[in-house]
Amino acid sequence: MPRKLRVQYPGAIYHVMSRGDRREDIYLDDVDRQDFLKTLAEACQKTGWPVLRSRLLRRVDRCMPTA
Repeated sequence: MPRKLRVQYPGAIYHVMSRGDRREDIYLDDVDRQDFLKTLAEACQKTGWPVLRSRLLRRVDRCMPTA
């Protein structure tokens, strides 16, 4: 069953999270982590979303962009 559509409105804060399967690492090394941050920065620049907070760990990452 698909999830309901996300309600979007100006100024909304969203919690975005990635997690590795079976507690596996989601980044291979520091270069991989930097590539992810570069991609995130490009996406935020294109959409105009500022990131309020970000945390990158070996198995989980989280960020809180605003709309």
